[in-house]
Amino acid sequence: PALLIGCVFAFSLLVGSFLNVVIHRLPKMLERQWREQADEMLGKEAEPAAESYNLLVPRSRCPACNSEIKAHQNVPVFSYLLLGGRCASCKTRISPRYPVVELVTAILSAAVAWRFGWHWQTLAGLLFTWALVALTVIDLDHQLLPDVITLPLLWLGLLLSLAWSAGLRPPIPVDPNSAIIGAAAGYLSLWLLYWAFKLATGKEGMGYGDFKLFGAFGAWMGWQMLPMIILLSAFAGAVIGIAMIALRGRDKNVPMPFGPYLAVAGWIALMWGPQIVGGYLRVSGMSE
Repeated sequence: PALLIGCVFAFSLLVGSFLNVVIHRLPKMLERQWREQADEMLGKEAEPAAESYNLLVPRSRCPACNSEIKAHQNVPVFSYLLLGGRCASCKTRISPRYPVVELVTAILSAAVAWRFGWHWQTLAGLLFTWALVALTVIDLDHQLLPDVITLPLLWLGLLLSLAWSAGLRPPIPVDPNSAIIGAAAGYLSLWLLYWAFKLATGKEGMGYGDFKLFGAFGAWMGWQMLPMIILLSAFAGAVIGIAMIALRGRDKNVPMPFGPYLAVAGWIALMWGPQIVGGYLRVSGMSE
């Protein structure tokens, strides 16, 4: 177990570095695609791109001086510490968010390896975790949960249910019936809540990406976990939202992304969902 956890931790530092690229570039790539589609609909001639821009090219650059970041300057966490958190060329301060994302990704991934051990469920749990890290930070930055992440996550959960057997340890994968019902129930429950809130207030309470992410959780962990996930996410959102209004004076009319709270609750359900539900049922039974 120690060997597995250590290897997963080290590898996930590299994955966290790549997730930083995804978090920074994917919203820009989507915005460019939307602009091109809008120009096409309006009959405008699209301007040729100055250079290719995707998750692989161009190489990472300092946003201040535009100098390329060399490979030895891009070692997760360690390069940030050795450079003192500043660009090697212009000495502009580098956001600490980059090493934080790398370190959080590695810690969460190591926890997944500890939870599932030497089993293919560990690989599934790692993919689930990495997707949630990217979605969380993108939603915090742009209030956007990209379909290119949420929809593959949903379909992967449904496909994993085909490998279900009674001998596997919970919570993944679940049986196909629970996965299919969970995906539909997760999406439709928030979709109905969205329209009920909109009809009642004339405002949009959440985005469509939240529906898809919640549906993905249902596909991965079954409809049985959805009540716990939504309760955990709503509780976290309420506590943090009230704290930000009280301590920071945040305007309560300014929308806050719900995706990060869903992601945290979904990851907790992945790790300890059955134990939490079972513990609650035992306590409820004793109290009765």
